[in-house]
Amino acid sequence: MSAAPLPAQYLCASHELAERGDGLRFEVLLWGQPQAAFALRIDGRAVAYVNRCAHVPSQMDSPPGQFLTSDKRWIICSVHGAMYDPGSGYCIEGPCRGEQLMPIAVQEQQGAIHWWPTPDIEPVSSAFPE
Repeated sequence: MSAAPLPAQYLCASHELAERGDGLRFEVLLWGQPQAAFALRIDGRAVAYVNRCAHVPSQMDSPPGQFLTSDKRWIICSVHGAMYDPGSGYCIEGPCRGEQLMPIAVQEQQGAIHWWPTPDIEPVSSAFPE
């Protein structure tokens, strides 16, 4: 018998994500292991991804929270230089061209942004029941 799906997880207030600004980092469990994730506001909507380059599984932001190129057009991996479309997560240039960042479903309602766990991506707190 499978466990019931976990409810949406609060991420932040809507105003905390500036249009094409710094990413908001948060922690998740990816396949049961701690992993960073991030959210951005792109063209008026919130998007979120696991902070893991599709080329080599390394965190992409350096310094922390800075995921976009200097012109704020693309997500860039600071390790490999791979560039991703921020709205879709698809790699458009670099060693992983055609691959995709691992998306995290988000929704913005009533001034707040929430994300949805999956069997692969869970909240850190679910690993430590009260």
